[in-house]
Amino acid sequence: MISAAKEARVKVADDLRQNGNSEFVNCLGVSPAFRRAVGLALRVAPTNASVMLTGESGTGKEVLAQLIHRHSRRATKPLVPINCAALPENLLESEMFGHRRGAFTGADRDKPGLLEIANGSTLFLDEITEMSQRIQAKLLRVLQDGVVRRVGAESQQIVDVRFISATNRDPQEAVTRCILREDLFYRLQVVQIKLPPLRERVEDIPLLAHHFLSVYWERHRSREKAPTFTHASMNHLVSNPWRGNVRELQNVIEHLAVLAEPGQAIQPADVPLYEQSAPAQASSAPIADSLFEEEYHSAREKHVSHFDKAYLSRIVDRAGGNMSKAARMANVDRTTLYRLIERYSQARDSSPDAAPTADM
Repeated sequence: MISAAKEARVKVADDLRQNGNSEFVNCLGVSPAFRRAVGLALRVAPTNASVMLTGESGTGKEVLAQLIHRHSRRATKPLVPINCAALPENLLESEMFGHRRGAFTGADRDKPGLLEIANGSTLFLDEITEMSQRIQAKLLRVLQDGVVRRVGAESQQIVDVRFISATNRDPQEAVTRCILREDLFYRLQVVQIKLPPLRERVEDIPLLAHHFLSVYWERHRSREKAPTFTHASMNHLVSNPWRGNVRELQNVIEHLAVLAEPGQAIQPADVPLYEQSAPAQASSAPIADSLFEEEYHSAREKHVSHFDKAYLSRIVDRAGGNMSKAARMANVDRTTLYRLIERYSQARDSSPDAAPTADM
């Protein structure tokens, strides 16, 4: 195990030197499931096959997309990423397909879309299942015919784009629920690569923790002697469920690098782990006696609604109002978190325990 760990560190160090991208540290790992995923990525990288990356939030799907692109024949041009969950439908359409001047209010000039910009390169579609059915239909034509038409334009442009998509949903379930078009699914998933959650690759946690500590200490405190993990603190890290996966571990280690004393022996109490048991505790809250006087479905909806509002309020409060951080702590998409908050914030004026609004 020790020799494998050293070999993995050397491989990542080589990647860092060659690529100048510190994000490649997330490719560090010796667990069989993770190495299989990386190995498959490297096998498919030199081809033009569309790849779909699946796995929980924070497992490193975008990093793997970067790895595939860097080992492809298109690596001379930059990877072009777009988060399908971060933009409303009309803006996402304009960003992807571009538009002509005057196509809509505010379109004061011609603008190429990301599909044109990615011509000869790779387009990374993050959270593909959050894309509307209408835009999915337009994207399908690009995949089938290799042509793009800007919003408001009459002419078409031929493009040569490789597609890498990612989702933290089960794509087959998304097809069954009509969230993802079946024909688009088969076009995008020529090869599927599933990234394992961090809890299923616990042997990688010490490697990642040591490397993140080195990276962030160098970034924030390079002139001082670095702290070290004690055996107890490392066991503490390994035993944590890491619902936010590598992204959460990275956040925790950066926190340590910023606050630790030079040369400090890090103890379990120094590790700022989130309260992973909070949702389970909240779900066992007592049910009000008045609910038993109502019919089942109405009573159940009120109880679930009360839990949701309390949970959202607490998770946003614990994240200090940072919605991205709250979404990571809850292990949901930021878009999903916004939707839940919007759903329950409508009653905030009449309900003192309603969830905070999304503009905080």
